Amino acid sequence: MVINFKAAFWLSVFLACAQPVSAQHLAEAIRVNQVGFYPAAPKVAVVVGAAAGKFYLTTPDLATTVFTGELGPQRYAELSFQQTRTADFSDFKAAGTFVLWIPGLGFSHQFQIRPGVHDAVARAALKGFYYQRASTPLPLAYAGIWSRPLGHSDNQVLVHASAASAQRPVGTVIAAPRGWYDAGDYNKYVVNSGITLGTLFSLYEDFPAYCAGLDTRIPESSNALPDLLDEALWNLRWLKAMQDPSDGGVYHKLTNASFDGMVMPAEARAPRYVVQKSTAAALDFAAVMAQASRVLRKFDRQLPGLADSCLRASTSAWAWARAHPAVYYEQDALNKQFQPAISTGAYGDGDVSDEFIWAAVELYVTTKQDSYYRSVKLFQDAQTPLPSWGQVRTLAYYTLARFGPELTALGRKDLPQLKSRLLALADNLAQGSAMRAYQTVMGKSAADYNWGSNANAANQGVALVQAYRLSGDRKYLQFALTNLDYLLGRNATGYCYVTGCGAQPPQHPHHRPSEADGVREPVPGLLVGGPNPGRQDGCHYPSTLVDMAYDDEVCSYASNEIAINWQAPLVYLAGALETLQTQGGLSPAPKK
Repeated sequence: MVINFKAAFWLSVFLACAQPVSAQHLAEAIRVNQVGFYPAAPKVAVVVGAAAGKFYLTTPDLATTVFTGELGPQRYAELSFQQTRTADFSDFKAAGTFVLWIPGLGFSHQFQIRPGVHDAVARAALKGFYYQRASTPLPLAYAGIWSRPLGHSDNQVLVHASAASAQRPVGTVIAAPRGWYDAGDYNKYVVNSGITLGTLFSLYEDFPAYCAGLDTRIPESSNALPDLLDEALWNLRWLKAMQDPSDGGVYHKLTNASFDGMVMPAEARAPRYVVQKSTAAALDFAAVMAQASRVLRKFDRQLPGLADSCLRASTSAWAWARAHPAVYYEQDALNKQFQPAISTGAYGDGDVSDEFIWAAVELYVTTKQDSYYRSVKLFQDAQTPLPSWGQVRTLAYYTLARFGPELTALGRKDLPQLKSRLLALADNLAQGSAMRAYQTVMGKSAADYNWGSNANAANQGVALVQAYRLSGDRKYLQFALTNLDYLLGRNATGYCYVTGCGAQPPQHPHHRPSEADGVREPVPGLLVGGPNPGRQDGCHYPSTLVDMAYDDEVCSYASNEIAINWQAPLVYLAGALETLQTQGGLSPAPKK
């Protein structure tokens, strides 16, 4: 009975994200955050193709009108060639469940207005990492209808010929259990784990009190650690096993030779390999281990010795990278030399200057040793690039800004320029958003839409939250909220891009467990990649327009796959907004 209760409880939480309404007069042309709005925050829906006129905010049964407004002026969506108008009901602040109704068009998906309205999204997104765990069964008590047996114990992983050394010759068997499956496949990649763990640890460092209360009902929830850190530790412990203890180098990935078919983890039994050490892997590893040492130091009693061992692992990987500064992972070249050929995700990076910056800064902040800071050129050029797995420089900037007053004099001297750069990044992202058809920061240009475009939206939101923390200017928080609105339904496709949330979420993500488990609903809480006009999968898309090039089909790995590095900024953005809405940061500026 206890197991059934817990399963039912978590199913109810995820279904709380989804709020279906009768489709009798449902107007898909009304694009709205399908989860909801904070009472004091801006509240905007976008209507495609509507004529000028009134809109009505009503109860879901349409029986009671609680707010009436005029649709805004017509705007043109240049990327999707749509004519739009906005329905702005920001002045309405009462809590409840509502729909927007437009005469002659119909009503919207229903949504809520209440404090903490995105709490279920934040929890579901963090719980998404639990569903990606390798080397463990997911019992019914914690996984509900998505429970599954153990897959990929990874206790007998082979050293690939590309990774062989005198201490570990070809075919040496090592153990590297735990970790998260990287995406829709079952492999584990160090480089992508880097930005993922870095983002999750950053959420903890920025908002520790919020993270302490973020209960996701995982097996470790009853212990003395926040669930976010317990989840991060599942991947961190695997990551530690990817370091060669004989020299400090780090294997690039743990992988099959080729991708598994659409089967459950327990049915995927191909041999697994650790493949070639790389400079990028060593530096991402060094950065994350230094950050982990800093975070976990507060939990020495619960995790004795772990903070120290993480720091030792970090410094060892840093030393290896300094001695091997240009060992790039080039899969095609590797396959010409070594067998078996490897055809899984490459995560190749031919420029690791940004990884050097990130690792040096994390080690500097953790150890307060100026030698790390002096070892790199912090500002390589005039750019402050949005973080991605292949460009992590700005993660270092976030860390320096976070610990500004605690830095040594050497680091403090650069803080004015650092603040200026981060605010300029935020201003550039937000420029013109209020005049765009969907009034979101996401969608400024076609460049926003590539493989994993939804991660761009989430990472833009993270950058805007950082700007708010630096400046205290609430406009940045409101800009960040527009991108969460985008991810949850206010976009050119009308999808809420998080499985299990909203009224129109993805149903067929490119995700092996969701496809193979025999459960109708996909694993919940997962952010799909989003519109990608590159369409590298060759599938037939309903639209090829830039911001509509999305296909909710399992074949569409270019637009509908999930990935841990896309998931992490969603967790950060939803969690940050949940924290800051209670501080009044999302309240509109007072009217004069």
